[in-house]
Amino acid sequence: MRSFPWYRRAVGMALALACITAFAQGIAHDGFDKVLRENVRDGQVNYPGVQANPEFKRYIEALAAPVKLDSKSDKLVYYMNAYNALAMQGIIDGLSPSGFIGRQRYFKSKEWKLAGEEITLYNLEHKILRPLGDARIHFAIVCASRSCPKLRSDAYTGAKLEAQMDDNARAFINDSTRNRFNKEKKSAEISEIFKWFAEDFNASAGSVQKFIAKYVADADVAKGLAAEQYKISYLDYNWNLNGTPPK
Repeated sequence: MRSFPWYRRAVGMALALACITAFAQGIAHDGFDKVLRENVRDGQVNYPGVQANPEFKRYIEALAAPVKLDSKSDKLVYYMNAYNALAMQGIIDGLSPSGFIGRQRYFKSKEWKLAGEEITLYNLEHKILRPLGDARIHFAIVCASRSCPKLRSDAYTGAKLEAQMDDNARAFINDSTRNRFNKEKKSAEISEIFKWFAEDFNASAGSVQKFIAKYVADADVAKGLAAEQYKISYLDYNWNLNGTPPK
């Protein structure tokens, strides 16, 4: 059979373009989902298991490549999964948010290769995720600490995103280790997350109390919070590790 150089070049270019297009549209989160299902129980992370899992290493490497994310949903899924994975990798690499200097290094100094660019966890949260305008991200991203929201045992996906986000908010707000409500005294001790990101909760619901009222399980507490009748104080944040330390 005769060889046609122009044909081979055309086929090669078409295949390359197809690969680039598929790659630019994003990455699959299946591998990360498997890692989470195998190593996260009730928010507690088996870091040695994650550390030894080649699927996790491949996922971290895949996050470095450029992506094309068109919808808000696609961006939330990609960047929230990325935040949680990179936060876990930070722990495996020996970083820690425990202590002031540790937090500076963990959040603001360490740069990660993500979507073709270098970025810190701080900038990923404040410059990419928060501007997307969904206050529920604060119950979805987890910085490997005990007072953080519990890390899910599954990855975020477009098909389940709304249910996952609402589930996170309800689980966090109704967790008595993170938020406590006294109906008789009309007082609440709540997570410092609500103080740090009050601007986001105000934008979403009008106030922190009104935001919490949408998700709190007790109807009487919800009614009082919706009317902003509660006296608010904040629980100290526990920065200790949310699981078994890596080896």
